[in-house]
Parts: sequence; C-alpha cells; structure tokens
Amino acid sequence: MSRAVIFDIDGTLVDSVDLHARAWAETFRKFGREIEFERVRSQIGKGGDQLMPVFFSREELDKFGEEMEKYRGELFKRAYMPHVRPFPRVRELFERVIRDGTRVALASSAKEDELKVYKDLADISDLVEEETSADDAARSKPHPDIFAAALARLGDVSPHEATVVGDSPYDAEAAGKLNLTTVGVLCGGFPEADLRAAGCVAIFRDPADLLARYEQSPLSRSWQQRS
Repeated sequence: MSRAVIFDIDGTLVDSVDLHARAWAETFRKFGREIEFERVRSQIGKGGDQLMPVFFSREELDKFGEEMEKYRGELFKRAYMPHVRPFPRVRELFERVIRDGTRVALASSAKEDELKVYKDLADISDLVEEETSADDAARSKPHPDIFAAALARLGDVSPHEATVVGDSPYDAEAAGKLNLTTVGVLCGGFPEADLRAAGCVAIFRDPADLLARYEQSPLSRSWQQRS
C-alpha cells in the first residue's frame, strides 16, 4: 500500500517546461552554440549537470560550464520564471491524497529558492510534508539521488510504499532505479509512449485529470487493494 506520494514539480505541477527550454537555448546561444528548441526541450527534466553534457564536450564544460549554468539560472529567474503558472487543481489533488492518509513530498531538480516560488504559485506550501531540491542531490535525474533523498526525509517509507508522479521519462527512469512506482502526466509535453517505455504504470493528462480519475489511479486505496 502506498504510504507516500512524491511529486515532481516542473511540468507536473507547474507549466514551466517550455520556459526552461527557452532559457537554456538562449544561454547556449550566448555561449556560442545554436541548438534547436525541440532538442533542448527533450532534455528538460534533467538538471544542468546532466543536460549540459548532451550539447557540450567535457573540455568545454571544464572551461565555462559553471559560468554557463550560473548565467542560465539568473536568466531564468529574471526573464522566464515570472511567466510560470500552476496547472489547474493541484491543491485539490494534494488534499485528496492527504485525505487518504497518504503523505506528500516533493522531489525536484529545481533550486530551493525556485521550489518556494512554485509551491506558492500552486498554493501547496501548507500541504507538503517533505521536499528535496537540486541542493539535496549530487546528481540530477535520471539518476535516482533526488528520490532517494525524498525517501530519506520521509523516514520510515520504503520504496514499495511510495508512488512518484512526474511528467518526463527521466522521472520514471530515476524512480525505477529505486523500484518506485511512477505515474505519468502528459502536461509536461512528453509523448505517452516515451513515458510508458520509461516505466510509468499509468498515464493521466494533468493533475486535474488525475484528480478526476483518482479512484482509478495508483494513488487510490481502491487501486492498491486491487493490486
């Protein structure tokens, strides 16, 4: 039985994937590399430590990787974060999970200060029991570090007692390395086939759809009993 639900944030609870992709593409242009938006977008869900090596060599990253990541972070906060919006009915979904007696945690590749902004936007600050950010993990998704940190924060919850909700294949890959069940949402823009191939056991359109079909989802007690 699931005793905790661990939510990703970008693309799952807030509509930010395109904004992150634009910030990265603009940053890459600043550092001399023109990369198509869709190629960048396909990598969102990873942190900078895993995303930048897709487009730059180790030698380049040793030379200016830290500067590039810092530039991207400042650019995103200044020019793109003000346009982030929450997906509908996120708070109601969290309230429904909690009514089942299930604990709620967040696990995101975002920085801690970004995480606070997102929680306020989605109006869930008072509903989150535990959270982990990029500051709590040596490596970002698809490595499992962030989910491992969330489990550690939850304390007595084992992997088979927790469910992850995420929008990207990297969420499912990372969760799968810890034997966590993953529910996928399509609102981050990744194809359903990619989410299923990465290990998602169920797919929903967005948080509102997950709430509407909650009893048919892996989050519900009735689904867990059927399983």
